Amino acid sequence: MRKFKISLLFLLPIMLIGCSSQDTATGRYQIENDHRPDKTPPLGHVENVNPRYEPYSRGGNKDYTVRGIDYEVLTGITTLRERGRASWYGNKFHGHLTSNGERYDMFSMTAAHKNLPLPSYVRVTNLENNKQIIVRVNDRGPFHKGRIIDLSYAAAYKLDILKTGTAKVEIQLIHFPAQEDLSNQFNGDYYIQYLVTSSQGKAEDLGKKHRAEYQVKSLFIEKDKLYKLRLGPFNSQLRAEKILAEMKNDYPKAFIVHKK
Repeated sequence: MRKFKISLLFLLPIMLIGCSSQDTATGRYQIENDHRPDKTPPLGHVENVNPRYEPYSRGGNKDYTVRGIDYEVLTGITTLRERGRASWYGNKFHGHLTSNGERYDMFSMTAAHKNLPLPSYVRVTNLENNKQIIVRVNDRGPFHKGRIIDLSYAAAYKLDILKTGTAKVEIQLIHFPAQEDLSNQFNGDYYIQYLVTSSQGKAEDLGKKHRAEYQVKSLFIEKDKLYKLRLGPFNSQLRAEKILAEMKNDYPKAFIVHKK
């Protein structure tokens, strides 16, 4: 493949694609083939990003074309659930510009998607081991058939797909409307009760899981040797209903409790 150079000043205005699925014969990267970092810092402490409302970036949010294929940026989207394969990108792209003009950090919880507006937040579930993460989408790709998301090295580590390279996943958009006041969204009198169990260990494990998954406090109420599992509090019924709608996929009998 013939190599040629593109000025960085030319790349900055378009900022279309920056991840591992892009043609790399542009002279932009010093490393020919992507690979793991030579020295890997401990990643056990890396946590999910905290999803929140962010205005769209000035770069990377226009429709674009890659390898003769047109891609539409879904600005204004509020819901998305998609299944396919996830891949990851690492050392080759570390420190280079992502599609929205930020620097790619392979040790942060970020990802690339072909169509979501930048930035966006998505929950990613590895359907092969049920592990879940939340990442911030700030890049474009992957452009291989069947792949729906490209994860940072740290995110791939959290989903346990570094060895296999890819995994079947489900992604779900976490949307916050611009007008919503998020500063106090998890204080209030509304709770979601989603399960009753007789096992304290199960109550503790599920509470920990959903606290990380939904970035909200969790608790359980013990009565007559039964444990009522709840998420909350939320400051509005509307906010509780949004998360309740997501939880009903796994807990169809979940409901909202309003404590006055």
